Amino acid sequence: MNIGRLTVFLLVVGVMLLMGTLVALAQGPGLVGTAAVLSSAQVQAANNVALVGRIGDPAYAVAVTGTYAYVGVGARLMTLDITNPASLTVVGQTGVLSGTVLGVAVAGDYAYLAEFGSGLRVLNVSNPANPATAGYFVTPGEALGVTVAGNYAYVADGYSGLRVINVATPANPTAAGFLDTDGSAEGVTVVGNYGYVADGSWGLRIVDVTNPLTPALVGSQDTPGYARRVAVAGDYAYVADWNSGLRVVHVFTKTSPAEVGSYDTSGEALGVAVAGDYAYVADGSGGLRIVNVTTPTLPTLAGSFLTPGDAWGVAISGNQAYVAAGSGLHSINVSNPAVPSQDSFYATLGNALNVAASWNTAYVADGLGLHIINTLTLTNPTEASFTATPGGARAVTVLGNYAYVADWDAGLRILDVSSPTTPTLAGALDTPGYAGHVAVASNHAFVADGATGLRIINVFNPTAPAEVGFYYTPGNAERVAAAGGYAFVAAGNAGLRILNVTNPMTPTEVGFYDPPGGWAYGVAVLGQYAYLANGTDLSIIDVSNPMTPTLVSVYNVPGGAWDVAVSNCGYVYVASGSTGLRVINVSNPTNPTEVSYYDTMGYATGLSVLKSRAFVADRQGGLAILRHTKLQCTLYLPWILRQ
Repeated sequence: MNIGRLTVFLLVVGVMLLMGTLVALAQGPGLVGTAAVLSSAQVQAANNVALVGRIGDPAYAVAVTGTYAYVGVGARLMTLDITNPASLTVVGQTGVLSGTVLGVAVAGDYAYLAEFGSGLRVLNVSNPANPATAGYFVTPGEALGVTVAGNYAYVADGYSGLRVINVATPANPTAAGFLDTDGSAEGVTVVGNYGYVADGSWGLRIVDVTNPLTPALVGSQDTPGYARRVAVAGDYAYVADWNSGLRVVHVFTKTSPAEVGSYDTSGEALGVAVAGDYAYVADGSGGLRIVNVTTPTLPTLAGSFLTPGDAWGVAISGNQAYVAAGSGLHSINVSNPAVPSQDSFYATLGNALNVAASWNTAYVADGLGLHIINTLTLTNPTEASFTATPGGARAVTVLGNYAYVADWDAGLRILDVSSPTTPTLAGALDTPGYAGHVAVASNHAFVADGATGLRIINVFNPTAPAEVGFYYTPGNAERVAAAGGYAFVAAGNAGLRILNVTNPMTPTEVGFYDPPGGWAYGVAVLGQYAYLANGTDLSIIDVSNPMTPTLVSVYNVPGGAWDVAVSNCGYVYVASGSTGLRVINVSNPTNPTEVSYYDTMGYATGLSVLKSRAFVADRQGGLAILRHTKLQCTLYLPWILRQ
């Protein structure tokens, strides 16, 4: 996908995403370690498939003013009421903007956004419920960070350095001056007559902005890592230096700054704020790190809070730290820095793993819980509710008024979703393994439980689920489909296992197919064929005789094959990781051919299909709603299994 100019910042994130992808290839689709920076406004590579709507992104940036938090969530700005830190409430949000919001600054009635690859956007936020664009300025670089001082906005513009923009008239921002720094300007703050720039591999740059028309470099201090953000308090600058943690630089003499202390955090220092005697570091995979800087030459760890998603940015207001993370916005009480505790958090659907769809609603498991999305207006899906689950929801299937959640180490959770805005727990049953997927048929839930195989649970009474049978598959049970009295289990390195479940209390294996060199992740069944997503390929298997499943053909899927749905008009839909959605014509099972595709913005690991619409769980890309433009057809869903 075309995301504009490459920066070292993106290379850093790309490496981290690649590492997550490599883990996924080895272990199957799980949680990605670090979210990639995405732009919701990008034009994606596609053929006969169009994006209809999308919801969900990591939170990358946050600014707090008064009783509101302004949060950059993907390519949107969201405003949240933080009057009660224990109950964050969404007040308003923008539509999809031109680029991912990586920086937010607020002054008076205006919010200033650094939109990746696009420039500076000025929003009128005098009515927080309706943030509206007042003005826009296209910068030549990437727009990675922003701060405001007086009538000027200072934009850290990647390899285009520091851009100074006159915003005295918010509706008409104009260029004032610039300084082409040696590195990639990632973050900036201004104190008095000086700007402090986190300049990537070049460390800290100090710029005299007494005359904003002619900013001038006056001092610099290289850092050992990659300077991402900077905060200044008193005579010290605190640099978030990525893999080198927090660096403390004495800046009393602007022309000769000097590093005097450091603390190597456990994660990747991506953001920093300073209040009183403490520096608060958004530490990527390390969550929030609170560092005591009473003695700047000897910073020490005071406390920490591990956010479920990678921490990207942080803002402090009183006793609260507001952390923008892959999982959303976290409100963390830091009145006692040694034991920070979360008061509340707003989930932004930043890691969609699996999805089930009905006509007006989509249900998304994101590793934290279940999001229920109103899709009545497909072009503008909205969140109806979020329910945190204790195990970290991996998959969901819906039947009638109930959602069945495969909740990893908490087993099976059954939610009453008759009211999508207020779902309630109906029943739960902990399984002995790790519940990664679930199918429901004939009053039974079939749970793919990892190393403990297939667990069969009677759900006739959803308030009192009870296990009635189990079968230890020879591999890890990854996903399951049920049809015609059989359970078809994608069993990792043991391939496809076919179980007779006519008597759920005594399931028996009747046949198997072990794909050479593959790892079975997903499975769908229609008629006499099973369609197996085995990591790299789509295998089509004749199961007309379940005791002797026979390979019919194999199709190598670009990007891999993690989940699969099949239509009754000759098409298979494949969630193919980094290459999004692939549509395969299988009308001739011996010769499958790709006919359509859509390269989603994230990493597609799950899907559900209704007629010509595909709902794709796109990990860090949230939920993507796609339409197959050349087809009108009723599709069978792997989660509903022909019921």
